Amino acid sequence: MTDNKIHIFDTTLRDGEQVPGCKLNTKEKVELALKLEELGVDIIEAGFPISSPGDFTSVNEISKIIKNASVCGLTRAVQKDIEVAAEALKYAVRPRIHTGIGTSDLHIKAKFNSTREDILRRAIQCVKWAKNFVDDVEFYAEDAGRTGNEYLARVVEAVIKAGATVVNIPDTTGYCLPHQYGEKIAYLVNNVPNIDKAIISCHCHNDLGLATANSIAGIINGARQIECTINGLGERAGNTSLEEVVMIIKQHKDMGFYTNINAKQLNPLSQLVAETMRMPVQCNKAIVGSNAFSHSSGIHQDGFLKDALTYEIINPAEVGAEESKIVLTARSGRSALAHRFQKLGYQFDRNDIDVLYQEFLLIADGKKEVMKEDLESLAKAHTKELAV
Repeated sequence: MTDNKIHIFDTTLRDGEQVPGCKLNTKEKVELALKLEELGVDIIEAGFPISSPGDFTSVNEISKIIKNASVCGLTRAVQKDIEVAAEALKYAVRPRIHTGIGTSDLHIKAKFNSTREDILRRAIQCVKWAKNFVDDVEFYAEDAGRTGNEYLARVVEAVIKAGATVVNIPDTTGYCLPHQYGEKIAYLVNNVPNIDKAIISCHCHNDLGLATANSIAGIINGARQIECTINGLGERAGNTSLEEVVMIIKQHKDMGFYTNINAKQLNPLSQLVAETMRMPVQCNKAIVGSNAFSHSSGIHQDGFLKDALTYEIINPAEVGAEESKIVLTARSGRSALAHRFQKLGYQFDRNDIDVLYQEFLLIADGKKEVMKEDLESLAKAHTKELAV
């Protein structure tokens, strides 16, 4: 795979919706799907059609309105699942069926009470069933992260031969270290004879906080699709965060990759997803958290005010965020205090700031953040003192 475009497969509406309390109705799914297409994602996994009548309707409605992105429906390696998904996707301009089965020995024995040979047969069969309905078939090898590489390569070769256009290598439990996941992708690139006939996809979970790192390791080693969600929502500890991988690729141009994502829409869409799915974004979340472009340490504030690049590698406007914030706390310094007074319209010299700073620290030690009204009170009291 020589093309360096990274296909962004968004599964906010499917895996992201599996977060307890984040259930979406059809109207909400349709609204978010339109925003995801506007964002520039390549594939929208709209749901799991056989799971409920509501999800079938959602996938069906989304398939009617999305014109540029592929619309994908998830299935198990079950003929009925695949037939229902095909029916739900019948209006899609670019339909994709995402089917597969667990391939790790743990899944084969504990989950399926089966054998490697039987799972291989079922993997081939589900792809052939899907291929009867759509040209674009993605196969997932569930728990690939804990699947032996040799057996995984056999499965991947067989499903590509059966017609799979994308092979998904999920780290379903978030178990892999980045070098392990990268080596797994590299093994497939080097040991599957027909791998050039399919795109390798990364679907990483965040149980150990490594989903983003593993996905990047995957593309460095030959994968060309990343499966991710807005705000990193997903089963258990979540999925790979769309905004993180997109901005890593954008920042590290030396890797040579690119996406079609309009980064300026990342923050607005993050907020919409948080509101719609009733799941607030943690304030220290990379790229889209409320503190992502906030500075409270005096050393950081001083450097930032001299040159933003000292402490910010991304301009907030680049990801559609509000301008950077200088937050005043007991850790803040004189330059930040002077800056905030200046923003409020006060022109104090260095001697004034030295005096005001001592008063400021008394307030700051007693509360989490010194607010605008506190500064106004300080400034007025100091101005009155000077006038006496």
